[in-house]
Amino acid sequence: MHTLMVADDHPLFREAIATVIEAGLPDSRLLEAESLAEALGHAADCEALDLVLLDLGLPDASGLEGLRALREAHPALPVAILSADQERRTILEAIDLGAVGYIPKSTPRRDLLTALARLLEGQLYLPPDIMRRPPAPAHRPPSADEADRERLSELTDKQLEVLIRLTRGASNKVIARELGIAETTVKTHVSAILHKLGVPGRVQAILAAGAVDLDALLADRHAASR
Repeated sequence: MHTLMVADDHPLFREAIATVIEAGLPDSRLLEAESLAEALGHAADCEALDLVLLDLGLPDASGLEGLRALREAHPALPVAILSADQERRTILEAIDLGAVGYIPKSTPRRDLLTALARLLEGQLYLPPDIMRRPPAPAHRPPSADEADRERLSELTDKQLEVLIRLTRGASNKVIARELGIAETTVKTHVSAILHKLGVPGRVQAILAAGAVDLDALLADRHAASR
């Protein structure tokens, strides 16, 4: 049995989440909090807590402050953001701060259950539709972008294809299906990507790829090989 907590100050939304979880994850237990203080209290009292669904608009926390507070107080506790804010930068900042996922409040019920299942399995969840959007104008120094592009150019075509799908929030299983390869092969490619980019995890790889058009890079490479 899984124990989840939803921290949101809107009772109707908490009720909607409870209905979805009751129908899709019937063996699960759901705790509710309407403030960061209450969420921190539940987290301290419940050792069996598996996942927190945290809204960014709590009355006693602004923006990502709630995530920072939960991460500092309970660094091992998985926290996923559940928010109406769909800015790509916000999503990546949340993941960079240690969130295990980001779920827009507009997510359909079926996709929400898929996201929750993935998170409870210990996987990262990023919203595919939002991650497909072109990156916002680069805010890092040009030298940083050039360094990222140089490292990305060292990836093989297949590794680029895997990384493109990682930036869209795809799981290993989805990537394997789309590319027609084994899931273990996907894991091998991911390990190679992390090594070549000099980053410790998928999130950092996604951040490194954020200012580079990977599809264009791959297209240019294919054109040059003709």
